[in-house]
Amino acid sequence: MARRIEDYGLIGNMLSAALVGKDGSIDWLCLPRFDSPACFAALLGTSDNGRWKIAPVGKTETSRRYLPDTAILETRFETATGVVTLTDFMPINEGDRHADLIRIVTGISGIVDMEMELVLRFENGQAVPWVRRKDYGLSAIAGPNAVELHTDLKLKGRNMKTCARFSVAAGDAVPLTMSYHPSNDQPHFVRDRLEELDRATTWWREWVKHGSFEDMPEAWRAPVVRSLITLKMLIYAPTGGIVAAPTTSLPEKIGGTRNWDYRYCWLRDSALTLYALLNSGYRQEAEDWRKWLLRAVAGAPEQLQIMYGIAGERWLPEFEASWLKGYEGSVPVRIGNAAAGQVQIDVYGELIDTLNAARDAELQPQEEAWRLQKVLLAHLVTAWQTPDRGIWEVRGPPRAFTHSRMMAWVAFDRAVICTERYGLEGPVAKWREVRKQIYDEICSKGFDEKKNSFVQYYGGDTLDASLLLMPQVGFLSAEDPRVIGTIAAVERELLQGGLVMRYSTNETDDGIRGGEGAFLACSFWLSDAYVLTGRRQDAQKLFDRLLGLRNDLGLLAEEFDTVGRRLLGNFPQAFSHIGLINTAHNLVSTGGPARQRAEKTAPSKPHKVSPPAVQSSPKPQLR
Repeated sequence: MARRIEDYGLIGNMLSAALVGKDGSIDWLCLPRFDSPACFAALLGTSDNGRWKIAPVGKTETSRRYLPDTAILETRFETATGVVTLTDFMPINEGDRHADLIRIVTGISGIVDMEMELVLRFENGQAVPWVRRKDYGLSAIAGPNAVELHTDLKLKGRNMKTCARFSVAAGDAVPLTMSYHPSNDQPHFVRDRLEELDRATTWWREWVKHGSFEDMPEAWRAPVVRSLITLKMLIYAPTGGIVAAPTTSLPEKIGGTRNWDYRYCWLRDSALTLYALLNSGYRQEAEDWRKWLLRAVAGAPEQLQIMYGIAGERWLPEFEASWLKGYEGSVPVRIGNAAAGQVQIDVYGELIDTLNAARDAELQPQEEAWRLQKVLLAHLVTAWQTPDRGIWEVRGPPRAFTHSRMMAWVAFDRAVICTERYGLEGPVAKWREVRKQIYDEICSKGFDEKKNSFVQYYGGDTLDASLLLMPQVGFLSAEDPRVIGTIAAVERELLQGGLVMRYSTNETDDGIRGGEGAFLACSFWLSDAYVLTGRRQDAQKLFDRLLGLRNDLGLLAEEFDTVGRRLLGNFPQAFSHIGLINTAHNLVSTGGPARQRAEKTAPSKPHKVSPPAVQSSPKPQLR
C-alpha cells in the first residue's frame, strides 16, 4: 500500500520524474517521458506493480530534505546501530532517449544493515521484463523498453524481484544507477556517481541564481524557490511544455472516482505560468513555454484543445488500467484524459492573454503569433456563445459558464489593446463591438442580484471560485461592488476549513459522483483578490495558512482534505505551485502579477541577485 501523498518527494531531469517515499521506496516512475507507461506503479497498486526500495533493516527514525537550492533528495535513516543517508536524483543529460536514476547510500556513523528490492513492471505495472545478469549488475528488457542496473552489490532473484542485502559503515558510499534506453539501442555509458552528484548540485544551484528574489522576505524565499524548482522539474526540456503533474489518478477524494491523468499540458495554466516565470526572472523558460504554445495550437481554430501532450500531441485517449487497485482503493485508474476532446471557450482567452503578456514582456516577437490570434478571434466572434464544459472540465451538460464568457471577453480585450499599443492591424471595430456585447451579457445574465454575486453559469445560482479572477483579468475593477459582493459570496459559500472549494459538487451537475477536497490554486486566487481589494492582512494570513499545508519538503498537491488533514489529488501540482509563486510576488510588490494582469502591463523584469558561491562537500569513500 502506498504512503500518504505528502510522504513523497519528487526528483526529476526535465524528461520524467519519480516519487520517492519516506521509506526509501520509489513508487512511481514513467520512462522515458512523463507520459510514458510507468515502470514503477506501486503508488497506484501494490509493490508487485513495480518499485525500487532501499532502506535499513528493522526500525528507523527518518528525516529528509532537499540539498539547498537543488532537486536532490536526501533521506536520513537513524537506526539502533548507526546512521545512513540515501541520496536520490536524476542527472540532467542531453537528449531524450536515455534517462538515469542514481541512488547513493552513505554511512554517517556506526554500521547499518541495508536491504534493496527492485521490482520492474513495465506497461503501467503489468509487464514482467526478461532479466539477465551482467558483470555490472543486470539488464531488463520488455518490448521497446530496457533498463540496466549498475551496482557492485551481490544480487539475488526472488519471486520475479531483484534483491540484495549489504552493510554500510561510516564513511562508505554505495552507489546504484538505473539507466533507461530503448531496447533497440545499446546501453549508454554510466559516469561516476559522485561526480554526477556534484555536477547535478552545481547545475541546480546555478539555475536558481538566475532567479530574482531580492524583495522576498526570508520566510517566503525558500517556499518560492522550492516551487520554482518543482515547476522546472515539470518542464519537458525538449519542447518547453509543462505538465500539470507527473502523476495520474491520485484521487481528489480518498476512495472516490475523481481520478484523472495530469501528465499533460493545459492551456488554462498558460497565462499564470508565464507571469510566475517572468516575475521570478526565468525568461528562457517563459520563452520556451510560449513557443510550445504556438506549436501546439497551430491549425484550425475550431480544433483548439484545452490540453495537449508534452510535444503538442492532440490525441490523448482515456482508458482504465483495471489491473491497478488504485491509490488507497480509489478507482478507476485512468491513463489518458478524455477532457482533451471537450469544448472550453475560456482557452481562447487564456491563450491570447498569454501571447499578449509575452509581447508586453518583449519575448522574441513572431509575426505568426499575431496572425494566429486573428484567426482564433475570427472563429471566436461567433463561437463565444457556444455552451461549453467550463474551466473545471465538467462531464455534465454543457452550459453558458460565466468564467468561459469572461475569458472570451479577455481575448477580444487583449486584441484591442494590441492594436492600440503596438499598431497591429485587425478588425478592431468588430472586436470592440463583440467585447462590449460579451461584457453586457455577463453583467446581465451572469450576476445574481439576490446573492449580490456573479454565479457559475447563466440561469444558475451556484458559485464558482474561478470568478475570483474577474478583477485580476481586468473585467471589472477590484473596487466594483459586484466584485466585492462576489468575494463575500465565495467566503460565505465556498470556504471549507478556511480554504476554497472550486464549486459545490452537491449543487453542480458535473457528471461525476462524490465530492472533492479544497482546490489550492483557488485559495491562492482568494489571497490575490484580497490584495487587489486592499485586504492585505487577510491576504497574508491566508497565504501563510497555505504555506503551512506544504509537506516537509515544500511540495503541494492539487487539493487538501480539510477534515482528514491531508493532501489530495495529483502530486506535486504545477497549478498549486504557480499560485504560490504569483501570490508571493503579489504580496511583496504593489505591481505584482495580479496587478500587472489587471492593468494589462508588462510582467516584471527583475534584477538578478548574486547568491553565495556553491561549496562542494568532501566525497565519502566508494565501496
